[in-house]
Amino acid sequence: MYQLDIVLKKGKNLAIRDRTGTSDPYVKFKIAGKEVFRSKTIHKNLNPVWDERVSLLVETLRDPLYVKVFDYDFGLQDDFMGSAYLYLESLEHQRALDVTLDLKDPQYPEHNLGSLELSITLTPKEGDVRDATMLLRRNWKRSSKYQSMRLSDVHRKAQLWRGIVSISLIEGRGLQPMDANGLSDPYVKFRMGHQKYKSKTISKTLNPQWREQFDFHLYDEQGGFVDITVWDKDAGKKDDFMGRCTIDLSLLSKEHTHKLDLALEEGEGVLVLLVTLTASAAVSISDLSVNMLDDPHERHQIKQRYSLWRSFHNLKDVGVVQVKVIRAEGLMAADVTGKSDPFCVVELSNDRLQTHTVYKNLNPEWNKVFTFNVKDIHSVLEVTVYDEDRDRSADFLGKVAIPLLNIQNGECKAYALKSKELTGPTKGVIFLEIDVIFNAVKAGLRTLIPIEQKYIEEEPRVSKQLLLRNFTRVRRCIMVLINTGCYINSCFEWDSPQRSICAFVLFVVVVWNFELYMIPLALLLPLAWNYILIASGKDTRQDVEAVEDLLEDEDEDFDKDDKDSERKGFMNKLYAIQDVCISVQNALDEVASYGERIKNTFNWTVPFLSWLAIVALGVATIILYFIPLRYIVLAWGVNKFTKKLRDPYTIDNNELLDFLSRVPSDVQVVQYRELKLDPNPSPNKRKKNNPG
Repeated sequence: MYQLDIVLKKGKNLAIRDRTGTSDPYVKFKIAGKEVFRSKTIHKNLNPVWDERVSLLVETLRDPLYVKVFDYDFGLQDDFMGSAYLYLESLEHQRALDVTLDLKDPQYPEHNLGSLELSITLTPKEGDVRDATMLLRRNWKRSSKYQSMRLSDVHRKAQLWRGIVSISLIEGRGLQPMDANGLSDPYVKFRMGHQKYKSKTISKTLNPQWREQFDFHLYDEQGGFVDITVWDKDAGKKDDFMGRCTIDLSLLSKEHTHKLDLALEEGEGVLVLLVTLTASAAVSISDLSVNMLDDPHERHQIKQRYSLWRSFHNLKDVGVVQVKVIRAEGLMAADVTGKSDPFCVVELSNDRLQTHTVYKNLNPEWNKVFTFNVKDIHSVLEVTVYDEDRDRSADFLGKVAIPLLNIQNGECKAYALKSKELTGPTKGVIFLEIDVIFNAVKAGLRTLIPIEQKYIEEEPRVSKQLLLRNFTRVRRCIMVLINTGCYINSCFEWDSPQRSICAFVLFVVVVWNFELYMIPLALLLPLAWNYILIASGKDTRQDVEAVEDLLEDEDEDFDKDDKDSERKGFMNKLYAIQDVCISVQNALDEVASYGERIKNTFNWTVPFLSWLAIVALGVATIILYFIPLRYIVLAWGVNKFTKKLRDPYTIDNNELLDFLSRVPSDVQVVQYRELKLDPNPSPNKRKKNNPG
């Protein structure tokens, strides 16, 4: 037996893995394939200083010490930065040696990835081998437990942000022409750490007007860098680079809006941005024994903060949600040992937090409390369980998506885990207790402004099944219009005399007595009728079951579709076909979604939104009844013509489309629906539903 004392001193000229020109390195030590130590993470540094000490017991010197360096990416796969071997047989005993290890990548041995500096002392251990072996096991177990606790604390600190960076992309001026017509189709990419945002594409212009707003989280108190690149969209080939610029946030004062005119490097023109840095205490992580809503006094204060009489104070602060992640049961075994190393990620819009990892357990207990500020009551809380793999990206174990408006406060509930696409069940359940407190007036006003876009989203992919699904959804919506048209036409054809007579009388009465206020009044009638049907026990939302069947069929065919794509390799070679397919696929999805959202508004799928529609239509009816149309049109025109003069940097929006974007489509209704717990699933069914 030998005692190996290691001092991890520092790294020199390590590899760049982030677009900011830096990395977030940490080091792993392995012996005989088993990880025995992991260092802390040094953020944004290519010459990190660790000065960490570790003592290890080794049974034989034949196994070298394997040293690997990684770049930490929260929520993503950590990037490999190099590795090296230290052969213990070559070390002198009982003497401290300074060792420099040159890092290499086995796949690219000619690349220079920097070096690590260590101090090594190897000491033979005397005494009973059995006692030494037991000491070794206890030491590894204790080290692993301490390491897990320390990593949990490190993760907790790394996830909590110190502020919010609000960026408004206003316009571009004098950009470089990239197309044969002397114009460009520019869009802009933003990146700050692992956070990314991509603007919409403005076609055929050198002076684009974007008028888009988004937020990034600020993790470093001293600031950070926002990398900005401008690209020209080209269908059929790779997009052209048009220039770059950087924002140094450490130079900007907080709680103040800065107008920035940024000249593009490696290109032409200027980008105009509005940047605001604000302090934030929007999220927190605590243990189950420490949470604010369990204290009656604190709960009362929070309810007072979101009471109706404070409806117009800080309109962006809609509410607060507290999520208790208690435990999971019956998870899938992702490791060859028949166990998993599960951890849980909780997401609300762009707020993303995670628990610690419970090693070698299919029934983990986390007992963590996450607190988020609610910016949009129509957001969906996503809870995903992963299996930690030390040397590669985490394995997916299951997921649930819970709309905030569907939450029953204070109820400890078991949620059946779903597949990645949220279309079918997977193995295991997770126990959550969720509380939501919000202000209804702020929530209603927030519904009429653009929805916050997620900056961590998967790239769209071409899928035969997805294309077919969206086509089927559009066809269902069109068939409703066709059937309605056929019904109206049948009234003119006198297929049914009674129906035609009633339609004729109704037509004469309505046209003779028509006033403009009757339009919103007529839209109130189907809302009221469907509410009466639902209240009487007759649900008008039965067609969602057809979508559920469609999604289940699609889920089964995804793997086959992926294998065909990989085998043919056709989509990777022809960019033009891929762009066209994605555009058609997304257009079908958008058309179908808006048709389904209009239907679901009147079907009371989300009662909050249906009540909001009733209030809006009622107000519109009253306004149109008492105010002449010419005054309304005049006010609308004056507002439109003077908006640019009053606020040159205003971001236009359509309140009706923003409202409809909060109504779930039929696909989202299925995805957000809770699965019924099956205590004794049959083996065949379990095998079919298990995506792993």
